[in-house]
Amino acid sequence: MVVVGDLVTDVVAALDGTPAAGTDTGARIRFAGGGQGANTAAWLAARGTPVTLVAAVGDDEAGRARVAELAASGVHCAVRAHAGTPTGTVIVLTHAGERTMINDRGANLLLSPADVDAALAAAPGARHVHLSGYPLLDPASRGAGLRALAAARDKGLTTSVDAASAGPLRRSGAAFLDWVRGVDLVLANSDEAAVLAGGTDPATQARALATVAVHAVVKRGPAGAVWAGPDGVFEAPGRPAPAVVDPTGAGDAFAAGLLAARLGGATPREALDRAVALGTEAVTLLGARP
Repeated sequence: MVVVGDLVTDVVAALDGTPAAGTDTGARIRFAGGGQGANTAAWLAARGTPVTLVAAVGDDEAGRARVAELAASGVHCAVRAHAGTPTGTVIVLTHAGERTMINDRGANLLLSPADVDAALAAAPGARHVHLSGYPLLDPASRGAGLRALAAARDKGLTTSVDAASAGPLRRSGAAFLDWVRGVDLVLANSDEAAVLAGGTDPATQARALATVAVHAVVKRGPAGAVWAGPDGVFEAPGRPAPAVVDPTGAGDAFAAGLLAARLGGATPREALDRAVALGTEAVTLLGARP
């Protein structure tokens, strides 16, 4: 599998309580690898799926560290380092099962169509291209995201897109649906599905998104997930987590579980069950990676 998306340093602060303006709030703070595309690639590799990550970092200590840790986890890194531009950084504030992200995409904005073409040429055995929505949602990297989908179609590969984040989706409006029209699978969480499809009913949202893509999945966090496509609508219940430590990366783990299962021949319902299980595992960890 080839994953195209962001690679960043996450500064994760698991807060002891609601942030208090103008004073101190206690937290456990950790520096770790992050980025939606990189996280999904790491979870795929951890479950034994051969995976290549296409991304961009700065030619700096942070970029070298992020690539080294992914390579050590089994991800093949088609990652270009750019001098004079810092590796992306995201500050993640988590509390009570919610997370807020403050994002500096840094070198991720320099991801290019040429990076995608080179990675696909070096991965002749690839069967699927998974695109994080972040490259599409910024004009500077949009060409790389669009190229990933077009090149995959040209090579006869299946495709999936994760909608990424509700805020940037609101700014992009209906254009996002045009960018992903015809892909094999779109994934969106409840907030993202509300932006793209309207309403609040996840099955209705999934059916609406399945008129744009062939299949659509709406991730519902602890409530499970819904799949819609030509074969109908399938639901998977949530699983109780022994303790919710940090929800960062849970959706990325969910995507990895779903894609690995689907490429292995699982039915939609089986793929949803495996995805929910991996997403549930992710919330028990501090940080976005296995």
